[in-house]
Amino acid sequence: MTRLSKQIPAKQILVVMILAAFLNVACTFKRKKYENPIAKDTQQPDKTLFDKAVKDIEHGRFEIARLTLNTLINTYDTSEYLAKAKLAVADSWYREGGTHGLAQAEAEYKDFILFYPAMEEAAESQKKICDIHFFQMDKADRDPNNALRAEQECRTLITQFPNSKFVPQTEQELRQIQEVLAEAEFQAGDFYHHRGANAAAANRLGGLVDQYPLYSRADLSLWEEADSFSKMGPRFRQKEGDTLAKIVKDYPLSPYADQARKKLLAFEMPVPEADPAAVARMKYEQENRTKEGMFHGVLNPFRGSPDVTMAAKSGSPTMTNPKASIPASIPTPAAQPGITDVTVAPVTDPTALERLPDARTTPAKEGSAATGTGATTSSESNTSSAGGAPASAATPANPKDAAASPASGSNAAASPAAPAPDQTTDKNGKKKNDKKSKRKKDTKSTSADSTKPDSTKPNSQNN
Repeated sequence: MTRLSKQIPAKQILVVMILAAFLNVACTFKRKKYENPIAKDTQQPDKTLFDKAVKDIEHGRFEIARLTLNTLINTYDTSEYLAKAKLAVADSWYREGGTHGLAQAEAEYKDFILFYPAMEEAAESQKKICDIHFFQMDKADRDPNNALRAEQECRTLITQFPNSKFVPQTEQELRQIQEVLAEAEFQAGDFYHHRGANAAAANRLGGLVDQYPLYSRADLSLWEEADSFSKMGPRFRQKEGDTLAKIVKDYPLSPYADQARKKLLAFEMPVPEADPAAVARMKYEQENRTKEGMFHGVLNPFRGSPDVTMAAKSGSPTMTNPKASIPASIPTPAAQPGITDVTVAPVTDPTALERLPDARTTPAKEGSAATGTGATTSSESNTSSAGGAPASAATPANPKDAAASPASGSNAAASPAAPAPDQTTDKNGKKKNDKKSKRKKDTKSTSADSTKPDSTKPNSQNN
């Protein structure tokens, strides 16, 4: 009897396990309903094709569904179900999954948003584009390409469809994405800090907090940044104090806040008051933080997706692109006109090259201004010489007149000695007489030209 009583529970456990496995397999074959059906019940041929394609999508026959939908699109190009059919093609690729399927789904969703931007499903399409990259996101120490693409697509949804019902969920996903990107920056800065590259560590950690202030370990980043400045010498003590003050003000509930306050008092620097908004935010985060499971730490190294349990639950995510920063150890150059910062962002306006002015023409404008000034000066000098009239008389057009020019020059040279009450000026208000040195020079040049023989006319003696 004892053996039988011991064997009965084991058999019951085995039966329960078999039933559970059977139910699990049965649930996997249950079809998933389509999200965007057409409730209108008609017998129109285009509606019949659409309903048939939806059933194929729900049962996993994606290729057949796409063939049916393409038949609807090509045959009934004026159908009222045309937009729904294009969206169903994208949904079929999205449900099929895989690298190829998701890439095709993203392209189809973008086409749908381009052709039907005012429909309610446009925001849903943008949300699925964001999810395509969000669920392919790798850990912080891996390739950040999908994380960066997910951040960009989520920002696009929030900015283009601000009244959509998907905005709150997208903001939370964006906070999780930025948690992963900030973790990658922190790992690089922490590596520099432990290796003794203090300037690089301070640059990385400081830029991290400026770009992602909602990062769960932003207080630790500031603490290590301040420690890096302390190791760089007394010249950076003010920067160290500013970093410690930022911990006290923006992260008042941090375990490093008291130590930062003590250091500020030791440096005889002012200790700022805690920001009430920062206190409320940190209290909310502590009360609503996701609790880790029993085997979370054990299974986490074997997961392919990043750990986002420490991501913020409140606060506005960063909506701007990161800017390149210069380490504090590099001297700041003097202010110069032109572009002083460079940012990396996707091209949103393809007509910018045709509409906006070329930035490379800024130095040319300055050079052209200088050239214009020189041209003005030279033109004024030419005007003055023309107004004086001796420069124009220095080179007579006809060699016959060269003999008469010295006499006229001598008469002009004698004229300043006697008073000339009827001396006139030209329209620019300049006198016609120039300095004696110019007249002498013109006289010499004209006399030299007069000594040359005239080859155009025969000699009078020979005639």
